[in-house]
Parts: sequence; structure tokens; C-alpha cells
Amino acid sequence: MERRTFVKNLSLSAGLVMASSVIPAACQGTEKTNFELLDLHVHTTDKFTIENILEIGKKNQVKFGVVDHPISWALKDDYDLKNYIEKLRKYPVYIGLQPTYLGWSKNYSKELLAQVDYILMDPQMVPMGNGDTWRIWEFDTYIDDTEDFMKRYMDYSLEVLTKEPINIFGWPLFLPVCIARDYYKLWTEDRMQQIITAAKARNIAIEINDMSHTPHEEFILKAKAQGLKFTFGSDSRNNNVGRLAYCKRIAEKCNLTATDFYVPVKKG
Repeated sequence: MERRTFVKNLSLSAGLVMASSVIPAACQGTEKTNFELLDLHVHTTDKFTIENILEIGKKNQVKFGVVDHPISWALKDDYDLKNYIEKLRKYPVYIGLQPTYLGWSKNYSKELLAQVDYILMDPQMVPMGNGDTWRIWEFDTYIDDTEDFMKRYMDYSLEVLTKEPINIFGWPLFLPVCIARDYYKLWTEDRMQQIITAAKARNIAIEINDMSHTPHEEFILKAKAQGLKFTFGSDSRNNNVGRLAYCKRIAEKCNLTATDFYVPVKKG
């Protein structure tokens, strides 16, 4: 299943609703925030256009960053990337990329990549070590050795954080549905600290992902204490863009303010 098509079914999975998404009633329904609402992880489709996104933004007072994938079935080369940038520059949105594999940037000119406002990458395609890849967002992903998976997942996450030209680390601490029940057991102090240290070394922001309800309060507070910045991301390509219910609640619970957020610089 392509990443373009799985999103519409993802919210049906009970495995994505971590215990971390349970916020005290006092925090629910709060609309006033100490930060600007900015959803930097939205996609367009043939039926859900940039005009639809802007209409939602105006209605709900949310700003957006639009991303697309630099890959063969989306933005396959410099020609596609140039057209993508030129098309979106006409609109009041940030322009982003969401690469899906290591080494992707060598397929595009540095001059064009420099025109993108930000790059968001997640570690959801984890190498198994035998030439195959876990696509951990898919419902039927099966993990037969959890500790082996976590080692490979951590190794890959750190490669993304230390080697790729990115500004935002997406879908942080997400786990495949089949092991999500062990979220708090698997995300040990040491593993969380490795992620934080690697992100801090390159000033990479951490996405608070509204779809997966990750990361959780403990991680956010640790990252905040060590000076990391955050972003909100719905990873939506429908009317869910900008809703950000989990993002707003957990950010308020963790007392995040405007200074705790990464805001891209527009290149044009």
C-alpha cells in the first residue's frame, strides 16, 4: 500500500490510540492556546486541493505547511520538484518535502532543494537486515522479535536524524499496531534520550503527530527541558487538516508556548 492511500484508513486502528492520548477532562475542549496553530504536515490530492486547505485555514484560524514525497511516484525529479515549488509559491503556505528513504536528496539539485521551506522525514520504513523493509504504518505489519525490531528501529531513526538533511522528525516514537500495547515498556529512558540527543545535535524539531498521538507527555517534557522545538502535524489530506486535537491538548498539558515551536522560514 502506498503512503498516499493508507492514511484514510489509519484512524480506524485502535492500536494507534496510546495511553498517552488520554488527557484529563480539565484539558479537553480548550480552544485558547499560547501558540500559533500551524499544521506542517498536510497533503493535497486531486480532490482535496490547496484551495480546500486555505478555506479550512481561514475558517479555523490555522496556518499550513504542505508536503509531498520526493520519490518516483510523486516528485520523481528536478522537473517535478520545480513545478511543485512554483505552484505552491502562489499561496500563503509553507512548502515542504517528506522523503521516505535514506539518500533521497542525491536525486535532486541542491539549488532546488534550497528553495524548499522545510523537510520533514519519519523513520517508518525500517530495514529488516535481509533486504526487506518493515512498513510500520501498515496494519498487518508483523514483528516476531520485538527487541530485534527495536534495535533496528532505533538504528534507522538515528540514521535519519544524523545523516539526512531534515528540519523535522516526523511520527516520533510511533510503533506498529502489533506491539503498540507495550509503548511505555519499549520506549525506555535510554531510547528516548538517544532520540533527543541526536535531534538536539542538529536542531531538528520534533513533530507532535495528531494521527498517531505521539509522542507522549514524558518525552515532550524531556525534549523541552533539553531545548528541542516542536511542530504540529495532522498528516491529513482531507477535512481533518488543522484539527490537531491531540496536539493542542498535549501541548497545553506540557505548557508549551510559542517559543517552544519551530516555524520555517519562507524561501520565496
